[in-house]
Formats: sequence, C-alpha cells, structure tokens
Amino acid sequence: MNVVVIGAGPAGVMAALRAAELGAATTLVTRGEFGGMAANDGPIPVRTLAHAARLIRGARELTRHGISAGEPRLDYARLLARVREVVGDVRDHSSLRAEAVRLGVRLHERAGAVRFVGPHAVEAANGLRLEADRIVLCTGGVARRLAVPGAELTATHGDAWSLEAVPASMLVIGGGMTGLQVASIFHAFGSRVTVFQRGPRILPDEDEDVAREVATQLRASGIAIRDDFGAIERFERTAAGVRMTYAKDGHRETAEAALAVAAVGWAADAASLEPAAAGVALDERGFVKVDEYLATSSAHIFAAGDVTGRSVLVPPAVSDAHAAATNAIRGPSVAPAEQPIPMGGFTDPEYAHVGLTEAEARRRFDVVIGTVQFDEVARTIIDGRTAGFCKLVADRATKRIVGCHVVGDRAADIVQAVAIAMQGGLTVDGLARQAFAFPTYLGILGRAAYRTARTLGSTGIAERTLREVL
Repeated sequence: MNVVVIGAGPAGVMAALRAAELGAATTLVTRGEFGGMAANDGPIPVRTLAHAARLIRGARELTRHGISAGEPRLDYARLLARVREVVGDVRDHSSLRAEAVRLGVRLHERAGAVRFVGPHAVEAANGLRLEADRIVLCTGGVARRLAVPGAELTATHGDAWSLEAVPASMLVIGGGMTGLQVASIFHAFGSRVTVFQRGPRILPDEDEDVAREVATQLRASGIAIRDDFGAIERFERTAAGVRMTYAKDGHRETAEAALAVAAVGWAADAASLEPAAAGVALDERGFVKVDEYLATSSAHIFAAGDVTGRSVLVPPAVSDAHAAATNAIRGPSVAPAEQPIPMGGFTDPEYAHVGLTEAEARRRFDVVIGTVQFDEVARTIIDGRTAGFCKLVADRATKRIVGCHVVGDRAADIVQAVAIAMQGGLTVDGLARQAFAFPTYLGILGRAAYRTARTLGSTGIAERTLREVL
C-alpha cells in the first residue's frame, strides 16, 4: 500500500512514522521545512525568545543576589540568529528525522504548496506529482486575519518574530496564548505594549483564577490590558506606525503604536489543497471535516492536527495522527486516545493547565480544591520567583485529580507531572504521599495534594508533615 502524508509538522511526522511502521510505502511531502510550524514558527522559536526575555529579567535581578552587572542590552539581530540556530539544530538533529530515515520514509522538503489533482493524486508547486492509495492531510494552520479596513497593516505573531528591530511600542489584538506570549516577550525586550481583548477577560479558556492572576502580574510588570474594549473599525498608517480605531457603545477611541500584531485565532491551511478535487469537504469554518476515526468525506483520505480544527496543540495533534495513520492502513477502527493533555503559555509569569477548570469540574463533580501560593515554597523563595500559585481540583467521591492549574515559574513542568499522575490513576492521597526532592518547584504539588487530601478527610495523612512545613 502506498501512503502520502502532506505536511511535516508534529502530526505529519507521526502519521508518516506510523504508516511506515505498519508496512506502507510512505512518502512525506511538505511545503517548507521538516518540523512544520511547531519547529519553525511556533513553540520552538517562541520558547527561544521567551528564554531570552527570561535572561533579561534575570540579569536585572542580579544585584539582589550581590552580583554587580550593568543594565542588559539586547542585540535583536543576534537574538534572531540564535533563534535560527536553535531551529536548525532541532530540525537537523531531530530523532524523528532519523527514525523516518530508518523506516524508509521518502521525504520531500521545500516542495511548495501541495494540491489535489485527483482523488488519489497530488502535485506540489515544484512540479512533484505523487499518487497514493491512502492520503493523510496534516497541513496545519495559519494565523487568522482580521476582517476590517486596513487589516493588511497588522502583523501576525510570525511576522513579529522576524522583525529587524524591537519596536518602541506595540498593540497586541487578542489576549489568548499567542497574543500574551508576543506581549510578554516584547515587553521584556523594551517595547511599550498594550493588549486589546474583545471579551471580558484575557485567557478566556483558562481557569478564572489563572486568567485573573496572569492579568494582575502582566499589569504589574507594565503591560496595559484593555479588555471588553469594543469592536475594531479600521487601521490606518501613521508616520510612526499604525493607528487603530475602535468603538464601544457609540464611543470611538484610537490607539497608536509602531506595530500592531493580530493574534485572533487560527485557521486551517486547507484551501490551497483544492480539496474539492478529491471530494474532501470543509466545515463552515474552513477546517477539514473528519469523523470519529479521522476519515474525511473521501474514505481513503484522513486528516489530523490543526487542519481539522480539533485542537491547535502539539500533543493531541500527535495522538490524532497516530490514529489517522493506523486507520488509513488498517481501516477505520481506532478513535484518538483520550488522555490528559498538558499545555502552557510562555509568558511572564508562565501559566499551564491539565484537565478541567474549577468551573467545569463543579458542573460534573462534587469537587475539592487545594491551592498553594508560590510564596509559601522554599525553592521559589530562593529563586525570588514567588508570584503565582498551584491549584489542584479533585473529585470528592473518587479522590481522583480532575484538573491542575499553575501560574508561575516552571508552570508547564509542574503540570506535566500532574498529567502523568492523572494518566496513571494516582489519587490525591497517593500524590500527597509521594516524596519530592527538596527544594524543587515540583514540591509544590505535594503540598497542594496534602491540602486537598486534608480537606477530603483522608486517613493515614498526618495533620502536620514535613511536606506541609517545607
């Protein structure tokens, strides 16, 4: 059986590896570089820039530890060179590339846009033509554009990463993960940043306590946040950059900056595929329609990742791709695995979650909450990173952990540990009894679990333990 996988991001690479592993003659073709958006325009470059921002903040705190140093100065061109170096190293040294080679996957990089020219055939912009018995679509997504006059004057997050210099001021439209990462990074680099969020709060999909704490900390750092600001009417070019006009309840206002970045969502990279040529249907939002087995309206074509609109996160995209490729080879029989998916935003402070928010959990369970502030923990006090909290959400009846929400340093790492505990069926009692190295950031979990278990009235857990004292 011949299989063609289109797109070499995390979903596409996993689909190709799985198809080859199952014995299919597999070809992986991609518009650009191996690794897709995640490696070239997503988490890897974002995390590299966020690390630079963290280093700048750390340098400003050196005197607190008795270390003399001058005010840090950013050479943005050198930083972007470092970003390119990291992206290149990740791409070239990826164990996934080596695994693809080992399994005999034929890889076509930088092929340009790929489109259907028939139900079983695709053609790339570079002239490459491929035919296959099965096709898996993993073309990912693109930043959604605003639909207002002058929207072409705004940048996307990808444009922001490739600037030649740090802008003196910036408007960020959209207070979700992407927008806040852009805002936090460039604020650390010296930009004067204002975030505009159309809804009543930033991070609308996060736990309310997380959104409130992140907003408080961002404002305290000097980032302006305008939530519930109304509707944008237009953008206009100015001598110094761009002007945004917006209105609410008949009252019109303007905001100006050197750069405006629109981070208002994600759209499927599907239209350029010319899916109708293969009988592949899109939904009303432009995403590829799939059934429970990730099959499209053409039974021999499957899809996974951002292009389906199911999620824009790497872990579920990889899980979906494994299922899609399995079903493409063996027939539709495997639904994507349900598992706790951790996610985090590399803002300052960082935030992360796994499982249900407190509000979601209360609609389904009788819940108990255990919350520990970062300023109660030895390691965060040592590091001077005391802003934030860790909150566990548990079901009273089963003592299962159903959610965890963290704001503060190492948030994603802390949440990852909880995801492992949830996947392994560890109860709050079990987590409270788990030993943690001291002093570490993960130790906050033991304390949060202890407080939750104490609220549950669990037996066998001492009223006062070293875990609670430390």
